[in-house]
Amino acid sequence: MSQARALYHLMRADFLERVRRYSFLITLGLAVWLGWAVSTGKLKLWISDTRGIYNSAWVGLLMALVVNSFVSLAGFYVVKNTLERDRRTGVGQILATTPMSKGLYTLGKTLSNLAVLLAMVAVLAVMAVVAQFVAGEDTHIQLGPLLAPSLVFCVPAMALVAAFAVLFETIPFLKGGFGNVVWFFLYTGAVPLGIKGTHDVIGLGLVKNQLKAAVLKAFGTATDGFVLGAINNERQARTFRWEGMDWTREILLSRLTLPVIALAISLVAALFFDRFDVSRSWGRRRSSRKDLKVASDVGSRDETIPEPAPVPVRLHPLPAESRRFSFLGMLRAEVRLLLKGQRWWWYGIAAGFIVAGFFVPEAGRKIVLPLTWIWPVLLWSSLGTREARFGTDGLVFSAAWPLRRQLPATWLAGFLLALVTGGGVGLRLAFTGNWPAAGAWLIGALFIPTFALALGVWSGSSKLFEVVYLFLWYIGPLNQTRPLDFMGVVPAAVQAGIPLAWLAATVALGVAGVVGRQRQLAGR
Repeated sequence: MSQARALYHLMRADFLERVRRYSFLITLGLAVWLGWAVSTGKLKLWISDTRGIYNSAWVGLLMALVVNSFVSLAGFYVVKNTLERDRRTGVGQILATTPMSKGLYTLGKTLSNLAVLLAMVAVLAVMAVVAQFVAGEDTHIQLGPLLAPSLVFCVPAMALVAAFAVLFETIPFLKGGFGNVVWFFLYTGAVPLGIKGTHDVIGLGLVKNQLKAAVLKAFGTATDGFVLGAINNERQARTFRWEGMDWTREILLSRLTLPVIALAISLVAALFFDRFDVSRSWGRRRSSRKDLKVASDVGSRDETIPEPAPVPVRLHPLPAESRRFSFLGMLRAEVRLLLKGQRWWWYGIAAGFIVAGFFVPEAGRKIVLPLTWIWPVLLWSSLGTREARFGTDGLVFSAAWPLRRQLPATWLAGFLLALVTGGGVGLRLAFTGNWPAAGAWLIGALFIPTFALALGVWSGSSKLFEVVYLFLWYIGPLNQTRPLDFMGVVPAAVQAGIPLAWLAATVALGVAGVVGRQRQLAGR
């Protein structure tokens, strides 16, 4: 079979396997929701207080920016599982026995990721037509201006996201939850820089420069304001007719370089790819070297190891005290499992956050508390997922009263982690008598482990909590968006009673977690 034919069948098989999953339908549903948000005016594009009339050129540009701003971030998490799925199902071990090269495999996975991402782009391109009709400002459809921004801006960006997803999966310390967090911060840090430049991946800088020039030509004045969302004074906003991007040679060349970079990244990923050989992992190599050393030491001895004498076994009944259930013992075990593997520097940084939370003034709490409660995110994400991840569900769920004993202990371990890491802020709020803010802080400490446990139980994976929590944390507490402030860092949110809504959400999530665990117990 030729290399091109093998590449095609690898990409096709992987893509067809994905589109048959419910998760793919959910992903397409989210893409439709984004398109509907554009159609109903919940997502708009503004240059200060000015926007374009909803003709084909403006709607096509707006939809392309929505795709690159949201789908390129969320889409990474959607497609970052293809190598792990092959490893888990055993397909990877079968492929490793074939003559397929590592470069061909990583390239095929990149193309498969790209096909999944382009399916979402296609849905939003169709929704662009709907958006133009729903807006009703200019219903004359021009396919060229409507689709050109998606082709020029979205396809190259999605190729880059697809390649990075494969690269992260081949690098050991990036293939798990840490890689999910790294991508989030890389992306959110690159967007503001892209707006200020002209060669960003998303295209915001290119669009801003041309829109600013168009507004200056239409009204004689233009500011640097650039918003993809909503503004406060929409009723007083100005409108102008946008005829489309000026596709210069420089723009087209800058966009064409992105697929080339994506190809290079997919080939670099092949250098890190272990071809599903677990003996090549760093931890496995260390244990293998120890085993070889022990075997060498034993083999170098001249004497023959005698056969051990049989030892008689006498069974005695367990005392009544040993058969009693100890919740504190189970809680200690859950805490140890939660903190297992953390190095000394992790505890040192956590201690630093605790001290900083106690000594910073009120204004500093808006920064310290969000940073404090993002540090243990990879620990919380394991709540409710360890049984599925390590295959211990049959053992854990067959124990006595797993719903009454093990599940509350798991949640309480996560709650104690929130109390301890955020304890500096909580103590300062108590000492200063700021009881409303202290109550909001306590609700946040309740919400986070409950949220993690519910999503973990229902999804069986830590990725869902990591992604959703990062979005919620970034938009809510870090950017001080009042309705999404589940930590109580915004005084206006506390005064408005927002924490009570999060308390209700915590109760609902707790019920969902219990129902999900009952479902798991019934299905074992």
